[in-house]
Amino acid sequence: MPNNIKPGLFILSAPSGGGKSSLAKALVAQSSDIAISVSHTTRAPRPGEENGQHYHFVTVEEFKKLLAADQFLEHARVFDNFYGTSHEAVKKLLASGKHVLLDIDWQGMRNIKEKVPDATSIFILPPSQQELLKRLQSRGQDDEKTIARRMQEAISEMSHYSEFDYVVVNDDFDMALADLSAIIHGQPERLRAEKPDMAQLLAEA
Repeated sequence: MPNNIKPGLFILSAPSGGGKSSLAKALVAQSSDIAISVSHTTRAPRPGEENGQHYHFVTVEEFKKLLAADQFLEHARVFDNFYGTSHEAVKKLLASGKHVLLDIDWQGMRNIKEKVPDATSIFILPPSQQELLKRLQSRGQDDEKTIARRMQEAISEMSHYSEFDYVVVNDDFDMALADLSAIIHGQPERLRAEKPDMAQLLAEA
């Protein structure tokens, strides 16, 4: 990392199916100065997920104990499950000289911004609602009812994009990855959240 760039805290949010997790993993794979903070959650592991790598999977009782001990920088309840970001884990990663990515939703972003105002927030949007629906269906993990609920939640989440510092449209994966890297290492003005006109995407039926 160049000496003139301080390690920073970056909030990465997206609707389900937006490609946030894949982009975050690719960023870490190509940049040795970036790390992902592993969140705690009370939800059950999905196929292929490993404890300590994708999430710290804990019971509701364990989560509440950590919460009572003020161990979380932010926490939220999503889809009947609890999620939290360890304050100590983030501090250690920043102290090691790495930029830290937080994979959290818009509510978590608001909480982080209250405690760490200079954190940089990035929202990842799909190129269209139709493409988002296609991605959710192609996972093969959910039934139609669940997919419909996720789409409604996604539309609601996307309405908060303007609250973020930057917006990246994940149409072409490599271009979106390059945009994210540029924000972390240079913060280009062309990706400012108030500049892209996303009204048409959000108004789609």
